[in-house]
Amino acid sequence: MKAYIVEVANGPFRETEIPTPEPTPGHVLVKIAASGVNPLDTKIRAGAAGHAKQPLPAVLGLDMAGTVVKAGAGVDGFHPSDEVYGMVGGVGGLQGTLAEFVIADAALLAHKPKALTMRQAAALPLVTITAWEGLVDRAKVHAGQTVLVHAGAGGVGYAAVQIALAHGAKVYATVSEDKRSIVEALGAIAIDRHTPVEEYVAQYTGDKGFDIVYDTLGGGVLDASFKAARYYTGHVVTCLGWGTHALAPLSFRAASYSGVFTLLPMLTGRARAHHGHILQQAAQLADKNQLKPLLSEQHFAPAEIAQAYDAVAKGSKGKVVLELFSKL
Repeated sequence: MKAYIVEVANGPFRETEIPTPEPTPGHVLVKIAASGVNPLDTKIRAGAAGHAKQPLPAVLGLDMAGTVVKAGAGVDGFHPSDEVYGMVGGVGGLQGTLAEFVIADAALLAHKPKALTMRQAAALPLVTITAWEGLVDRAKVHAGQTVLVHAGAGGVGYAAVQIALAHGAKVYATVSEDKRSIVEALGAIAIDRHTPVEEYVAQYTGDKGFDIVYDTLGGGVLDASFKAARYYTGHVVTCLGWGTHALAPLSFRAASYSGVFTLLPMLTGRARAHHGHILQQAAQLADKNQLKPLLSEQHFAPAEIAQAYDAVAKGSKGKVVLELFSKL
């Protein structure tokens, strides 16, 4: 099969032929139609993601959508010709999705939303799982709550806004001024990202704070999130809590904190079926028009993988998806 291999950090993507693998028990062979490119993918290529190492040389790529070709022993939920999507490789020595086929742990997969194309579905897994784990698993989002999502027009943020809205919450999202219309079109209230935290907490919550704050940026934004949580019952969630932070502002509000590490099941083998379960529920939202990706207007073919990665590293508006070997 065709595959694209990176041999050294920041190296080129070299097209090559490698043996098509056979599915092992509990796994399926998937023909890949599209591979989503995340900012994390670019960091893995650069060797700059200490929490997401992929020994080189390797096939990179976390997300994909495609069609099941063959199922291994013990797989009951997927059959040849089923259309699936998932975050299945690209870290921890697992083959990535920049290839014609991939062997995927069936636990990590879900049937592709019927309402979405392969290209759209391939944009969802990492960002959707990350948003879901924070909002649903950790913070238990529900109707009537106020939710603040930082960077609501970004990959995780855009998914988080939609998931919170689908659960009946009132959603606010910080964005740059040129992206205000993106979150407003979803039904969220846009907040200019340069607005001081004290100002928007006073304006939108009467100084009480938000029930849930989802930080998708880390650094100073996480520090600001601690000041935005509701007294006593507030819950701050972050997917980028890698730095050193003072917890005093959160403690003085008697609020809670949770971290999300989306790669844990792939790296350790623990709780992989939960990722598949999240994607099943996400597919239901997508088929009810409550969840969709924000796609980049740029289209990239296999020969343009390097350009696609460069576009993401520079900060693309919308999710970049590589259109690979199957008709989308």
